[in-house]
Amino acid sequence: MDDKHMQIGEVAARTELSLRTIRHYEETGLVTPSARSQGGFRLYAETDVARLMVIRRMKPLGFSLDQMRDLLDATDRLDNETGLDDNEREALLERVREYEQSATEQVDKLRIQLTRAEDFAGTLRARLPQTTPAQS
Repeated sequence: MDDKHMQIGEVAARTELSLRTIRHYEETGLVTPSARSQGGFRLYAETDVARLMVIRRMKPLGFSLDQMRDLLDATDRLDNETGLDDNEREALLERVREYEQSATEQVDKLRIQLTRAEDFAGTLRARLPQTTPAQS
């Protein structure tokens, strides 16, 4: 195994995803290991880790597996650009813009939820008796 490839355990540690989740993403076609070792172990490259990080960041924003697949397809095609005419390129960019807009809207909603949760925690904290640190 060369320095460019990692086994699934290292990828799991780097992405903070479980082995099961990474395998699930492989089964659903979201990520494919770049190679296999002679023993048949999955081997991942930095590009695979970057792809998993995109998926990981989309998940809490409520994107479906199909949406993740669609965005990854669009970005893969934009990155490879071979054979794209101007219309295809613009259509792909528009897809990415739509996902960016959806992500921004979800982030705004999450900020509101976080503010409400912090307010609630503060309300509960205010109801508790204030304690002073123990004197030594």
